[in-house]
Amino acid sequence: MRRITLWLLSTVAALVLLFSYKTSTMGPGGDTSAITSGSDGSAGSSWTATDDGSGTGSGSSGGSSGGSSSGSSGGSASGSGTATGSVAQTRWGPVQVKITVSGGKITDVIAVRVPDGNRRDQEINDYAVPILRQEALAAQSARIDTVSGATVTSDGYRESLQAAIDAAHLK
Repeated sequence: MRRITLWLLSTVAALVLLFSYKTSTMGPGGDTSAITSGSDGSAGSSWTATDDGSGTGSGSSGGSSGGSSSGSSGGSASGSGTATGSVAQTRWGPVQVKITVSGGKITDVIAVRVPDGNRRDQEINDYAVPILRQEALAAQSARIDTVSGATVTSDGYRESLQAAIDAAHLK
């Protein structure tokens, strides 16, 4: 009887420990939620015109994906300037992109924020961000391929890039 009780208690303890173990694929805090925009669930982006000083616009729209912007003012598709996309909150950390527009074309893409919580994040970003930048410049849109091994960062990059493109009023 004593052996059965000891076996039962050790089995229960082992199961509790097993199910409470958090793996590294669960992300920080065990959160496995999908991409959302902004810490409050809103997507925000801004446009700064540099050609005629027509003003700085900013806008936001609710929602957790898509990255569209409404309420922006200033700037046009044929102008020049910079547009910063909304912060895409991913399970590994925030991703934000800033684009430079000249003559209605994207001339530069800069990753303003990328996940950097640990060394592995930095390794992934050192590899993936230049590829994502090159793809965005070639495509002139947010319709770019996911970088293998950096799926979550690629999704956040695309979302923020689309918000920046929308803020700059590009097609």
